Amino acid sequence: MDYKAVPSVCPYCGCGCGLYLEVMEGHLAGTLPSPSHPISRGSLCIKGWSAHEFVESEARLARPLWKRGANLEPTDWDTALYFVAERLKAIRDRYGPRSIAFLSSAKCTNEENYVFMKFARSVVGTNNIDHCARLCHAPTVAGLAYAFGSGAMTNSVPELDEASCILVIGSNTTENHPMIASRIINARERGAYIIVVDPRRIHLANYADLYIQPRLGTDVALVNGMMNVIIQEGWHDREFIRSRTENFEALRARVAEYTPERVREITGVEPGLLRIAARTYALSPNSSIVYAMGITEHVTGTDNVLTLANLAMLCGQVGKRGSGINPLRGQNNVQGACDMGGLPDVYTGYQRVDDPAARAKFEEAWGALLPEEPGLTVVEMIDAAAEGEIRAMYIMGENPMLSDPDINHVREALANLDLLVVQDIFLNETAELATVVFPACSFAEKDGTFTATDRRVQRVHRAIDPVGHSRADWEIVCDLARIMGAGGFAYRGAEEIFEEITRLTPSYAGMSYRRLEENGYLQWPCPTEEHPGTEFLHREGFARGKGLFTPVTWKPPLEVADEEYPLYLTTGRVHFHYHTGTMTRRSPTLNREMSFGAVDLNPRDAERLGVEDHELVSVSSRRGEVKIRTRVTEMVPPGVVFIPFNFRESAANALTNPARDPVSKIPEFKVCAVKLEKVTTRR
Repeated sequence: MDYKAVPSVCPYCGCGCGLYLEVMEGHLAGTLPSPSHPISRGSLCIKGWSAHEFVESEARLARPLWKRGANLEPTDWDTALYFVAERLKAIRDRYGPRSIAFLSSAKCTNEENYVFMKFARSVVGTNNIDHCARLCHAPTVAGLAYAFGSGAMTNSVPELDEASCILVIGSNTTENHPMIASRIINARERGAYIIVVDPRRIHLANYADLYIQPRLGTDVALVNGMMNVIIQEGWHDREFIRSRTENFEALRARVAEYTPERVREITGVEPGLLRIAARTYALSPNSSIVYAMGITEHVTGTDNVLTLANLAMLCGQVGKRGSGINPLRGQNNVQGACDMGGLPDVYTGYQRVDDPAARAKFEEAWGALLPEEPGLTVVEMIDAAAEGEIRAMYIMGENPMLSDPDINHVREALANLDLLVVQDIFLNETAELATVVFPACSFAEKDGTFTATDRRVQRVHRAIDPVGHSRADWEIVCDLARIMGAGGFAYRGAEEIFEEITRLTPSYAGMSYRRLEENGYLQWPCPTEEHPGTEFLHREGFARGKGLFTPVTWKPPLEVADEEYPLYLTTGRVHFHYHTGTMTRRSPTLNREMSFGAVDLNPRDAERLGVEDHELVSVSSRRGEVKIRTRVTEMVPPGVVFIPFNFRESAANALTNPARDPVSKIPEFKVCAVKLEKVTTRR
């Protein structure tokens, strides 16, 4: 029997757990956790244990497809590649490079995201490139970069072991980042004080020393209230503020408006709870903030992040071990996709496209003139496609037909394109609309690197041969570039791409496959070959010099409940499924545990509406309607319903509001107004 265990990284959330793929006779047979890995430590969540199950699914795309009439039909690689190359050139020549848009992928490797953005910018000539970070942590990049100079998690996951207070706000950690949640629970057992802030009574609230349940969309008011109490009581770190920050007096004046009594009016949180949270966070030796999309997915997402940065600086709780601001990235390589320039305004390492020096550097490296103006974000691309300004889209490993807000509008926009190219491992909801579909390889069929939520760069190893005629994403893009006459895409392997990345990216400059193999991982910034990598940021000073306090005013959600739509909807993921379900719903183990979605409804609302548990109901907003079964639970407060966005049959994003944060352009996924009605079935 031919057996081997191949080291890899979990393809799901941003924890970056290490695992081994068991291979028997050339096929995946199982998954094992890595006992020595600093994150997984010999454990995995149920998604990690099942990571191998979708890879060789019968539903995998095995050959290129192209649309003949109304149907997608199999074709060969040459036909598909040459067709796409000719259509891209024709559209570019007729309508200009800005008429073409690209969606990069948080599921693909760093090397693939780099090649993809290089193709968009140097071959097609557009900065219209974005990915799902726009829909989850774009406010993190914008807010933390503005306050600190670096838009990333400040600490390492293992440092949660050293925290004496952990403030978890807007993160359903046990369901979305289970291995990080286990550290938070373990920290409590060792004496850390856990504060959980969430409009839903999430599972982690059962382990909290203090649980606070604010109204949806009131985070700025709540955190401003905490800072009001901290300053009034003299609990702020005066020396840290004096030596390492600026603009404190403006912050003091703003938060003075947010007395505990006013905060209660806005948030519903009692002043006593606010004071306990403020005192514990401010006076604990090492306080760490953990947050996720409950903070970012708002039209005030950037304001929410800036307020948390203000709180950390006010108390000197940043720039040391076990103490900082830790956004939990949602996908396995969403940090890496950002690092690799899968964004409309930056190259790798967040070097701006409108910086002449940075642009000249990449022009010299790539041998091409590059566009100067930042491109469109993902939601702006969809709007531009609907208006006929975007004529072609190339989507790699993304599924906007379930992940984007107002998906009825998304469907209309994609249908309006002259060319839609989708590159994926399954025929997902977006691929069904494509002109051409390229079959790509999964994480188990290729080499490369992923970057976890704590800036931890790790190797991914090929365990099995590609399924069917699928190819690695970088190989497909390079083939297309060569057909279009571009040089600089003749890579011999993923390692050669990584070497190019390190030459152009200061934060990755000291990394190599050899060092990653020897060390197991490296965390950026890692500027030289002698540098050990950086466990936590801002030890001596902030990347921007001094940390910047930014006074923020609370603003209500753009859409509020009213007589016609009397309930608030909030959305998220569930423990057994991941993102749009493309992989997890093809995992027998995970699909067996949860095969359909449900709307969470408070018992008081259920009684008022005459609705019972597991009953079929209609949930509708100003944008769409879904039919879904109920789950009557105290987890949601009265007046609020929750729908996971993992299920196409009850797609939550048919309802959500596409209104955007003005800074980061993230849509308002976490708050919109809906109504819920019984579905009457005729016999």
